Amino acid sequence: MRICENPHCSNPFNPEGNNFCNSCGYSQFSILLRNRYRIFSLIGEGGFSKTYVAEDVDRLNASCVVKQFFPQVEGTVARIKAAELFKEEAFHLYELGEKHLQIPKLLAYFQQGLSLCLVQEFVQGKTLLQELLTRSFGEAEIIEIITDLCSVLKFVHAHNVIHRDIKPENIIRRQSDQKLVLIDFGGAKQVTQTSLARQATAVYTIGYAPSEQMAGFACQASDLYALGVTCIRMITQSLPKQDSYGQIHDRLYDPMTAQWFWREILLEKGITISEGLGRILDKLLEHLPSGRYQSAEDVLKDLYELKGNNNSLPHKKPEIIPESEIIPESEIIPESEIIPESEIIPESEIIRVAGSGETPSNRSGLQIFTYNVVTVDINGNEIGQSHRSAKFFTEELGNNIIVNMVLIPGGVFTMGSLITEGDADERPQHQVAVETFFLSKFPITQAQWRAVAALPPVKQNLHPNPSKFRGANRPVENISWYEACEFCARLKQKTGKNYRLPSEAEWEYACRAGTNTPFNFGETITNKLANCNTNYEKLRYYRNETTTVGSFQFANAFGLYDMHGLVWEWCADPWHKDYQGAPDDGSVWETGGDNHRRVLRGGSWNFTPDMCRSSSRSWNESDGGLRISGFRVSMNFWDWINCC
Repeated sequence: MRICENPHCSNPFNPEGNNFCNSCGYSQFSILLRNRYRIFSLIGEGGFSKTYVAEDVDRLNASCVVKQFFPQVEGTVARIKAAELFKEEAFHLYELGEKHLQIPKLLAYFQQGLSLCLVQEFVQGKTLLQELLTRSFGEAEIIEIITDLCSVLKFVHAHNVIHRDIKPENIIRRQSDQKLVLIDFGGAKQVTQTSLARQATAVYTIGYAPSEQMAGFACQASDLYALGVTCIRMITQSLPKQDSYGQIHDRLYDPMTAQWFWREILLEKGITISEGLGRILDKLLEHLPSGRYQSAEDVLKDLYELKGNNNSLPHKKPEIIPESEIIPESEIIPESEIIPESEIIPESEIIRVAGSGETPSNRSGLQIFTYNVVTVDINGNEIGQSHRSAKFFTEELGNNIIVNMVLIPGGVFTMGSLITEGDADERPQHQVAVETFFLSKFPITQAQWRAVAALPPVKQNLHPNPSKFRGANRPVENISWYEACEFCARLKQKTGKNYRLPSEAEWEYACRAGTNTPFNFGETITNKLANCNTNYEKLRYYRNETTTVGSFQFANAFGLYDMHGLVWEWCADPWHKDYQGAPDDGSVWETGGDNHRRVLRGGSWNFTPDMCRSSSRSWNESDGGLRISGFRVSMNFWDWINCC
């Protein structure tokens, strides 16, 4: 591998044979990074980081690992701040590795152009994922893994660090002593009042992280949850799988009901485990953090009790803490300075459970509503129905006019259409990770529009009654993209909350609600499910106008109504002719594209079902053009938290 010698190069790693750097175009190369580290090959790559195996020529060519991170920030001030925070994280990783033998040592930290780098010791051995792919794990092994890793987590958590990415590939069985080593603390987050005060980055792996972590709140119980998931995957040999279209399938877990099916898979395989281990795993896997073990020490107590009651299991003496790991009395934090666990804000404290009678705290305010979801076949016949619930908050606009904002849980989905469906502008299909956000339950109504139009202007005036089809609870239509943005700006000015239009990726993710069929109801829609032009073939029905929002009985799985048909809905993105180069993080695609045209989604009352599919997309002139469009409002989850 060739290393670019430009000290300001963001990514100096180049393949052999390059005459010019891929990142900066510089023509001078070296074989060493910072005149010290010889890079051999790329061994891992994530969304914002890369990991290389290397050797340190200043340490007699000792093997090491170089991890390169790319902060997702813009502007000089933001980059400086990111580097300071990263250095703070690196210091804590250094402390951990120096004091515990089952955590890799941090050897160096430095900045390379716009990227940030860590150098860690190389651990020789196989990951638990490599072992899992070749054999199954028995109960005794699972108990030893939990015992070993809880001892490590007890130490890590005592130093106010949360790992946030425990999974089989981040656990190495060291070849020299067969000890389990916990690696990849790249997502580690110090749990202090300072770090909680700034917006958290949701670092997690789908299939292992609990819901509160995906929403940006990681606590000690989050690591214990991931440890529990790791164990049930190892004992069942069941891993999340991604199909050729990018869709993730997981036999162990149903995200819509938050249920684990590891016991059913064990039964299917003819594997039995003790009741005691089953109770421990169930408690590790509780959906709400308040129902889980609150510390690794609590897990260890139950494990030692389980071993004491079962002579067939291997016993392990309590580990003697090396003198180097004992925290001096001068470094013990006084009880008065310890951050209360309540300030970590687990999910259980930001949600008011229906029927609980609890009064939400000033950091709370989410309520719960219930709704019905239906699935239909290709002919529109009902083949399934379920009763669901979702969380929301209410925004008061005055005069008894409100907007209900539904919490859309973050996740990963496949955006776009198959080659057999839709047009070329809906391709290529690509995987997108969307963070938790809020979206209005219905398209904005004419009553809501008039209430906001009466507020002081921000950039332009708003006509209080722009719609062709009049009705207080009908969706507002006949508005431009700029007018929709003005609505959001006025609402933000009134409430202090950062209301905005959804990104195109957020809109499709919210519409699909976990489905991969053309419509969130299934293979088709009918005039009983949506307001669109079904005046074709056998259906022959066309309302020829808008209807009241929420007129149809069924919502999608996220609790949103009228996502198909009714009115075209503005998104924040400028129009791009296809998805080549589209972002994969759910953000607005602001680079390139045509800013005079903005994306529309969802179809409308006068378009056929094909134009109302989840992945169907169109555009309109930003200043109105064909004035047939309405919209929904959205908000980042963190913006809501910071305002409550």
